[in-house]
Amino acid sequence: MSPEGSAKGARRKLRKKKALIQERKRKVFTYRGKTLEELAKMDVSELLKYFPSRIRRTLKRGFNSEQQKVVSKIIKSNKPVRTHQRDIIILPQFVGKKVLIYNGKEFKELVIRAEMIGHYLGEFSETRNFEKHSGPGVGATKGSKFMPLK
Repeated sequence: MSPEGSAKGARRKLRKKKALIQERKRKVFTYRGKTLEELAKMDVSELLKYFPSRIRRTLKRGFNSEQQKVVSKIIKSNKPVRTHQRDIIILPQFVGKKVLIYNGKEFKELVIRAEMIGHYLGEFSETRNFEKHSGPGVGATKGSKFMPLK
């Protein structure tokens, strides 16, 4: 045996060094095979091919006047846009923008990410909160007869 070890050990050391040298590749976001840059360059009519049917039908009809105002504000503005319009579809041009969406009580801040494309704004601002239930009440079950009333 050589002082450095076996040939197999030397090969293993080389593999480990190469693994350390290689940079970790970032996963590139794609939506149905298209990158974010390609989606942003597309016109809405071209985007329809890639969206699910419900979104396609909504976009074919077009945004109403109120929705159109909010969409243009979101695209142009650098600061957060406040809106009650929960039924606006997130387009690729919205990525990186901040939107404050009303949930019936308050405005929830939302930073739009690439994974949100094709969803509605309202999906990310829940209107109902689940309050965790406590234990069963007295008499609810046979076991609860012997629960302390404290």
